[in-house]
Amino acid sequence: MSVPLSRFISLEGGEAVGKSTQIDRLARRLTDLGQKVLITREPGGTPLGESIRHLLKHSPEGRGMTPYTELLLFLASRSELVRKVITPALDRGSWVLSDRFLDSTTVYQGAGRQLPMEIVERVNAFAVGPCVPGLTLVLDLEPEAARERQIRRSHPPGSGSFDRMEAEPVDFFQRVRGGYLELAKLHPQRIKIVSAAGSIDDTAQSIWHEVSRAFDLK
Repeated sequence: MSVPLSRFISLEGGEAVGKSTQIDRLARRLTDLGQKVLITREPGGTPLGESIRHLLKHSPEGRGMTPYTELLLFLASRSELVRKVITPALDRGSWVLSDRFLDSTTVYQGAGRQLPMEIVERVNAFAVGPCVPGLTLVLDLEPEAARERQIRRSHPPGSGSFDRMEAEPVDFFQRVRGGYLELAKLHPQRIKIVSAAGSIDDTAQSIWHEVSRAFDLK
């Protein structure tokens, strides 16, 4: 007899792969089935987490921070989110959809920043405790194609105005993508790769295929 999966789904991937758009699509589909749904994001999701998000992505004071500092700030935001938002929502019977979660740290700070993976995994586990997604969907896109999308959606369009994480060079995102693909091999029951190279509708349908199969939804 299989154990029911936690109704906690994380969407992962590099920059500009469409995570926020797809989370909104998935939330609407679950809501249409009469389900309660909470959407959150990382870093962020709490007042403290949103302040950390600004520091990590936009604040001048965040420029030049060490990779170890970056790692600990992400984990501080995550710890707050798990204990104040995600766990209470799951206890109420709600679905939780998160734009990024623990796997982002494994690949961005582990594979991307090349911090010792043993340290990254140990402190990540401390931050989340037993709160692990029942399903993780990695939206996969070649970094060069993702960078083209970034340029098109920058403000003003074509300006190349990126936040601190988006501004990393393409080879950084090559390592990030490789990290996600490796994680999917290590955790095939939880982590599924979904191509983000097609249309929004195509990606949404692929996501629903994985979700409906994992949770036996119609």
